[in-house]
Amino acid sequence: MRRFLRPGHDPVRERLKRDLFQFNKTVEHGFPHQPSALGYSSFFHLMAIGTRSGALKLYGTPGVEFMGLHVENNTVMQIHFIPHQCQLVTLLDDNSLHLWSLKQQHCGASELKEKRHFTLRGPPGSPPSATQVTAILAHSSQEFLYLGTESGNVFVVELPSFRILEDQTISPEMMLQQVPEDYRSRRSLELVESLKEHPQNPNQFLIGYSRGLIVLWDLNSSQATHHFLGNQQLENLCWQKNGCQIISCHYDGSYTQWPVPSDDRQPEPLESKMPYGPFPCKAITKICWQTAKNGLPYIVFQGGMPRASYGDRHSISVIHGNQQTAFDFTSRVIDFFVIANPDPRVEFDDPSAMVVLAEEELVVIDLKTPGWPSVQPPYLASLHCSAITCSHHVSNIPLKLWERIIAAGNKQNSHFSNMSWPIDGGTSLAPDPPQRDLLLTGHEDGTVRFWNASDVCLSLLYKLSTVRVFHTDADPNDNMNPMGDDEWPPLRKVGSFDPYSDDPRLGIQKIFLCKYSGSLAVAGTAGQVLVMELNDEEAEQVVDHAEADLLQDQEGYKWKGHERLKTREGPVRFEPGFQPFVLVQCQPPAVVTSLALHSEWKLVAFGTSHGFGLFDHQQKRLVFVKCTLHPSDQLALEGPLSRVKSLKKSLRQSFRRIQRSRVSSRKRRAAEVQEGIPRYDQEALQEIELAPVQRKIEARSAEDSFTGFVRTLYFADTFLRDSSRHCPSLWAGTNGGTVYAFSLRVPPAERRMDEPVKAEQAKEIQLMHRAPVVGILVLDGQSTPLPEPLEVAHDLSKSPDMQGSHQLLVVSEEQFKIFTLPKVSSKLKLKLTALEGCRVRKVTVATFTSNKDEYSENDLAILTNLGDIHIISLPSLKIQMRYPCIRKEDVSGIASCVFTRYGQGFYLISPSEFERFSLSTKWLVEPRCLVEAPEHTGNNYVHSAYGMEKASRKPNRESGQNPSEQGGDERKPGKLMEHALLNDENVLKEIQSTLEDGRG
Repeated sequence: MRRFLRPGHDPVRERLKRDLFQFNKTVEHGFPHQPSALGYSSFFHLMAIGTRSGALKLYGTPGVEFMGLHVENNTVMQIHFIPHQCQLVTLLDDNSLHLWSLKQQHCGASELKEKRHFTLRGPPGSPPSATQVTAILAHSSQEFLYLGTESGNVFVVELPSFRILEDQTISPEMMLQQVPEDYRSRRSLELVESLKEHPQNPNQFLIGYSRGLIVLWDLNSSQATHHFLGNQQLENLCWQKNGCQIISCHYDGSYTQWPVPSDDRQPEPLESKMPYGPFPCKAITKICWQTAKNGLPYIVFQGGMPRASYGDRHSISVIHGNQQTAFDFTSRVIDFFVIANPDPRVEFDDPSAMVVLAEEELVVIDLKTPGWPSVQPPYLASLHCSAITCSHHVSNIPLKLWERIIAAGNKQNSHFSNMSWPIDGGTSLAPDPPQRDLLLTGHEDGTVRFWNASDVCLSLLYKLSTVRVFHTDADPNDNMNPMGDDEWPPLRKVGSFDPYSDDPRLGIQKIFLCKYSGSLAVAGTAGQVLVMELNDEEAEQVVDHAEADLLQDQEGYKWKGHERLKTREGPVRFEPGFQPFVLVQCQPPAVVTSLALHSEWKLVAFGTSHGFGLFDHQQKRLVFVKCTLHPSDQLALEGPLSRVKSLKKSLRQSFRRIQRSRVSSRKRRAAEVQEGIPRYDQEALQEIELAPVQRKIEARSAEDSFTGFVRTLYFADTFLRDSSRHCPSLWAGTNGGTVYAFSLRVPPAERRMDEPVKAEQAKEIQLMHRAPVVGILVLDGQSTPLPEPLEVAHDLSKSPDMQGSHQLLVVSEEQFKIFTLPKVSSKLKLKLTALEGCRVRKVTVATFTSNKDEYSENDLAILTNLGDIHIISLPSLKIQMRYPCIRKEDVSGIASCVFTRYGQGFYLISPSEFERFSLSTKWLVEPRCLVEAPEHTGNNYVHSAYGMEKASRKPNRESGQNPSEQGGDERKPGKLMEHALLNDENVLKEIQSTLEDGRG
């Protein structure tokens, strides 16, 4: 019975685990999925974005981010900041209003919280349209909300209580009594489209009705002072800064200027224009009229394109004197705002930037610089500008490599404006990142993007394209804006979102970067493997080609998938950055499933569903290939882009598994009956703590599909043949549970170019259950993972212990197994699937450091198919922690997960967003920011708002705390919710409340 007993509880180890491990979801990187509303506070310089899943996100200066989530998960329709207050109101599609507040916590940081909510309801029996809110005005008094509805009523709601002031309701009947008889008889007012406060007189505001009537309403007298009798369906309104004119935009693609008389005269239109007429145009849905010192206004409007020819374009036009540009976006425009001088005392608006929220990206246009260039956003990056196909994280980048990558990226970004980021509200209290981290994402269009993942803002550093190496339908030198200067409308493409790939075979599937040598290997969908080196200058060079026949001319196999990409002959011009110098083409051109680069030995290993190979990129010579294809595996020859699959074979294999399972179950039950069950004393059994019952795991058939699929490749300098001599080696693990080990002979540096690298198969291990091998690791004599190539040479790691015996760790989907080397005898194993009922999807070695002392240890971090993360000790293979992280239904999220070396990770919660999480108490990247609220100023409208705005962006130094010192060891439990998202099946993602928010 001793082998069934669990080990005892170790209080010292439990305390150490608390100092080492802690799970937090910290921040979301990227662009919000399915944005639906936009708001801006010119006082605090904060921007708010709402989404269709009920998320609310606030952004200020880089590092200032807040997030909230409506419990209802309904679409956010409108966002309005309360003037000069750290408060905002959101309207959802269920007609509910929610009041949010930014409050400073005792830890010094601000937190976004919902204070109360309210739904406008009409009298019993009234239709829903009577109170369906269509327009909102947050009055500058900070005391009232004016709510325009579908019925034409304008309700007045008191803040912050949300109490309806029924006696102040403005009904459409009151309006119709005062308009001319002929206008009144022709039409009803219909819904309220717009409510705009007078910029100089807070006692007046405009009410715009859908049918075209515009009313200037006076709060003191509770009556209309002027009626603007429009004949076109109204879309929106805006004021000129001095309050002397209003501008209305209409459904027919026109806009109209109206004077605001100082007497009782009936206003008549000054001018009505259809910018892209005279043919029928689409509606202008929003317009801004911004005055400038040079006398020529900036007219900014959304829509208005000719309906027949350009009705499908998503555009915003800017007109300033003779200069006119229609900015053309590749996704639908949600909303926009113009950043101008907010001080009401100055005469001119002097706009500086236009901020556009499109469905798939945020675009900022610099209106001060000639040509109106774009401003590169420091956050809200459009990660999915081309669909993400893979990710690779590299920690602690050397400064020299970091600077060279940034320099290459700066040369690509010369077309961007030099304007500083205009949305600069709040103060970031987060300490400076302790190290430089890179997140590399591979994309469907053949590009690799390098992201600064060191802190809260995930910003683009550099973009690498592999397209130039190949012939494609599109010319890489195509101009982004093929239209000439004389074209009309004057469309100009802006933004980076481009979901269309010229050729799906270009997609990047694997990335491997050596941070010490600057060598990079990328592999793609059509079996292409490119090895690159960093060059600070532009170069024109020939890319050497080599072919790796993984089938080794075996008969009976015919590739049914896509063809290889055609390569360019002759020299190719490459821009500064990573430049390919050799291309290895796998045959058949199947997806590359594994990749490893050893920059010290100048070797690159690659694997597909047919086998794996080793290439010497210094001599540009193929060392060897190994075919792993099983004779019965025909599916591996069909390719990922082929839809032809053997349904009969798949069903036959499923029925065989069921049959084997039933037969083994019957045999097991029969054996139990024959042998009888021994009887133990029941009281004695209760006192014994038994190990958990293990599940019965059926062995997989060698005939299962894709058994030769190479899942992992690993280089190691270890003892492979005998215990006295170590040598370089290459290890490969397959989907069928086979591990191959090849001993390598790498010539010394002085003869490296003269003698070939030689390889010989030394070992072959077949796991009993034939579960896919997802990870291979060699531990040195001190049971420490071997260092990365060149890590010891750069004095960043100790030399591995070559005195004691090495151990081999093989991680399959079902279990962890340690073998001794060189004999490869089984030493220890952990049956994860048998114990936990889950399978390993991702595995990495992570270094965890205590938050109280300098103690650190290496452990395994794994992600399972159930979305749980397990931390497993090395070399004892004991489960230390288990954390639920991703929903098990979120298959794409689990597949996209990437771990870092120091216990953090990223996974996609939508096509455009990474969720960042931390498993370590030491390494934590999360937003900590402050937005200071001004003192209450009552109803004084023209108070010193401009001075307060400047002061609000200064850090709080009066509290006696330094922002970098506020992150103590203790953490106050709080909430941060991974917001609900609408996935491809329109299923809302679950809300997860797992983050500790502030530091006390």
